[in-house]
Amino acid sequence: MAGLLLGTLAALTTFAPARWLASSLASATGGRLVLDDPRGTVWSGSARLVLTGGAASQDRSALPGRMQWQLRPAWSGLRAHLSATCCTPAPLVLQAQPRWKGARITLADGQSQWPAAVLAGLGTPWNTLQPQGQLALQTQGLQADWAAGRLVLAGQARLDALAMSSRLSTLRPMGSYRLTLQGGAAPTLALQTLQGDLQLSGSGQWVGQRLRFTGEASAAPEREGALSNLLNIIGRRNGARSLISLG
Repeated sequence: MAGLLLGTLAALTTFAPARWLASSLASATGGRLVLDDPRGTVWSGSARLVLTGGAASQDRSALPGRMQWQLRPAWSGLRAHLSATCCTPAPLVLQAQPRWKGARITLADGQSQWPAAVLAGLGTPWNTLQPQGQLALQTQGLQADWAAGRLVLAGQARLDALAMSSRLSTLRPMGSYRLTLQGGAAPTLALQTLQGDLQLSGSGQWVGQRLRFTGEASAAPEREGALSNLLNIIGRRNGARSLISLG
C-alpha cells in the first residue's frame, strides 16, 4: 500500500497538468496574468499569456504566439526557463529560492522585447491610453527578496519604450523613453526622454512598500495641439506642462 501511494504521488508530481500551473498563477496575481489554453505539464508546457485588469475586468490582451516554460528542481530551489517567439531572443532564466518567512527570486542578466499594445489588457489607465510601440527590457543582477512581508530589490532593470504612440494623439510616434529601476536600501525609479516631441521626465523612490514618484510632461511648441488630450490625461495641467504625481 505504501509503495502504491508513493508511486501514485510520484506520477502526479511528474505528470501534473499545465492547467494546475495556470490556476496557481491566476490566483497569485488576482487574475491579472492568465495562461490561456495551457498544454503539457507543470514542468514543461506552453500557453498563451494573457494580461487582464483583474478577475472582474473585461479588458484582456494576449501576447502573439505562445509562451513556453521549463521548470526544474535545483538544490537551492526551483529554476525556470521562459521563452516566447515574439519577445525573447534567448530564454529568460529565473531562480526561486525559499527562505525563512519569505523567498528570493533572481532573474539572470538578459534582454527581451515586448509589444506595448499588450499593456491595454491591464485596464485603467492603459485601456484609455492604448499604447503602441516596443518595450525593450534589459536586466543586470536583478534580485527580489521577500522577508516578513517586506520586499527588497537589488540590481538594475532598464525599460526602453521605443517609437511610442497612443490613440489619444494623432502624432505618431510621439517619442522614445527610458525607465530605469535601481535597487538598493531605497530603490529608485528614473524616467527620461530619449527623443521625440512629447517630453517626459521624473524620478521616484520606494519608501517602505510605497512608490513616491514626481515628474512632468510637455510638448514641443509646434506639437501642443496634437498632444493636448494626452497631456490632460496623464497628469495635472499647469500651463503647457502636465505634472505627474504618484504615491
